[in-house]
Amino acid sequence: MSARRIFTSAGRFFHFQLQMEMGIIQSPSLLFANYFHSSTSMHVPKDAKSQRFLRSKFKDIDDALASFNHIILMRPLPSIVQFSRFLSALVGMKQYHTVISLCRTIESLGISHSVYSLSILINCFCRLHFVNFGFSILGKFIKFGLEPNTVTFTTLINGLCIDGKINGAVDFFNDMVTGGYQPNVHTYNVIVNALCKSGKTNVAIKLLKGMGERGCEPDVVTYNAIIDALCKDKLIIEALNLFSQMRNKGISPNVITYNCLIQGICNLGKWNQALALLKEMAGQNISPSIFTLNILMDTLWKEGLVSKAQAMMKIMIQKGVKPDVITYNLLMDGFFCVIKWMKLQNYLIKW
Repeated sequence: MSARRIFTSAGRFFHFQLQMEMGIIQSPSLLFANYFHSSTSMHVPKDAKSQRFLRSKFKDIDDALASFNHIILMRPLPSIVQFSRFLSALVGMKQYHTVISLCRTIESLGISHSVYSLSILINCFCRLHFVNFGFSILGKFIKFGLEPNTVTFTTLINGLCIDGKINGAVDFFNDMVTGGYQPNVHTYNVIVNALCKSGKTNVAIKLLKGMGERGCEPDVVTYNAIIDALCKDKLIIEALNLFSQMRNKGISPNVITYNCLIQGICNLGKWNQALALLKEMAGQNISPSIFTLNILMDTLWKEGLVSKAQAMMKIMIQKGVKPDVITYNLLMDGFFCVIKWMKLQNYLIKW
């Protein structure tokens, strides 16, 4: 199975903009020299810094860099698998520039890259909105004799979506499938979410319907993205129908699913139906989030349903849900409305 078809296709859409981007991040072609030495074995040192590196558990970025600077002095060096785990931890800290810089250091030590480590690097370029640099790393896969996988391509698709290049993402997704690669549910979720956010919900629904035919079943994340988009478009009936289809397929809704529906229903002023969904959540053992209760309180205050809004507060206390700034603002607005109403009643009685 050749990846060259996809690489060539990708080149049709994305080219380096070196004059614009040089000086911000060095070209990836300079970051990855062809090193073929790798260390695959390493004794397990007992000092604290080495242990933190191997566990990839750090207090902060300074702690992580101290562990890295310590470990590269050890012999034998860690394997690329261990370095990749370390880099992944830095990605979790959103230290994308640091990862790119450390990849250069790792290569200078003679450590050869793996599919996983190169995919991490691609992700960092994409997160920094340098998706073109991310695509350039695909050439390294061919050069090093590595086979990119679905995670690699999904990362690039996500990078295109982050940059708002939805059409390019869809084209690359199609090229990926044509090239013989099987997208997983996460790949579909990236595309579906991007389509929904760009107002192309109908296209997302078509993609959803075609997932089963391609051997990939949607999950709750897939449905949530489309249900949310339908609710924001005030297509509540369509959203509820999709909600029913999801459950008929044995996919359990989560708190996000209900939040999307409750928000959409409340926006139409149908608070009775929203409260019914809240009751349904309790029957499904799904605890409401602060977002759920804020939506309902806001709607109930605006409708003048003080006792029901207060009931939401009691549920919040019973469930141990901590109020946030929005909650306090809603309470203040609600009580002011009550005070104004009481003053109006007193005025009418006197009048």
